[in-house]
Amino acid sequence: MPNWFAIAVAVMMFADADVPRVYNLRQPAQPAAPVTFGEEIPLFPTNPKSDADQTPPQNPVHKSATLQEESKLALIRFVSGEFAKASKSLPAGKEGFLVYADKPLNTQQLDHTVATHGAAVHVGDNVQITKLDFKDHVIIVDVNGGGRGKKRFLDHLQIGMGGTPVPTSTVASENQGPPGLQPGMGSTIFLEFNKPIPDLTPEELKQLLSPLLDFSKQRSASVQWFDTLPPDIKKAIQDRRPLIGMDREMVVAAIGKPGHKVRERDNDGNEIEDWIYGTPPAKTIFVRFTGDRVSSIKQFPN
Repeated sequence: MPNWFAIAVAVMMFADADVPRVYNLRQPAQPAAPVTFGEEIPLFPTNPKSDADQTPPQNPVHKSATLQEESKLALIRFVSGEFAKASKSLPAGKEGFLVYADKPLNTQQLDHTVATHGAAVHVGDNVQITKLDFKDHVIIVDVNGGGRGKKRFLDHLQIGMGGTPVPTSTVASENQGPPGLQPGMGSTIFLEFNKPIPDLTPEELKQLLSPLLDFSKQRSASVQWFDTLPPDIKKAIQDRRPLIGMDREMVVAAIGKPGHKVRERDNDGNEIEDWIYGTPPAKTIFVRFTGDRVSSIKQFPN
């Protein structure tokens, strides 16, 4: 039977050393703090108040800090995959449409682009954000698969009689998805900041996209995922507590990411992973995964 408290002490002593099976996941330059469940990654990032009660973020593009890695992961988690209703028609084609974060939407230019390239998305369409890319000054937002498509170099070639590759006009798309969500069949929005991307929350990014996409009447993808869970798992997540049988995503939704992880094999050769929340001698929680599911939960002191 593993000595859970000994594991915690060992982790704290060697977290910064090059010790096999010990992975230090503390965020840099952050002081250690007692464990508090449910604060690192909230299940529902949106304000539970009604739309009329919500106050839009003030001047989100004037933040001095550049986009942090943790914020980028939150944007991917809570914006990529989200559903919205199109407030404007969006153009087809790889050029997409350029939106300046600090300027009003140029509706005349948008209408001209749609007329030139055709509409991949029409006003009132229900759409989905299918991908986010981050460049130095730009966030690239693919809607319904995006307009850029994805081509493979080998699809441009065929082998001639002498074994020599020769060009061909047939180009096949990879990563084919459901109808309407295939790469190249949607639209792409280029959100330009004219400076390094500032640190943004998911709600601030949605606000910047709001002249084109209305997120307010659509149910969050996180909420839809939550609705598919068994009642006991739902209640545990709402109560901010881990539960035996949860997978990793459920545990993160319930109590956030762990401070440390320890991976090893038990006496039977099964791969196990301990997620450790807290710092001894303060309250410390050990959530053990055997395979993909929580197999035990221990707390010290009891």
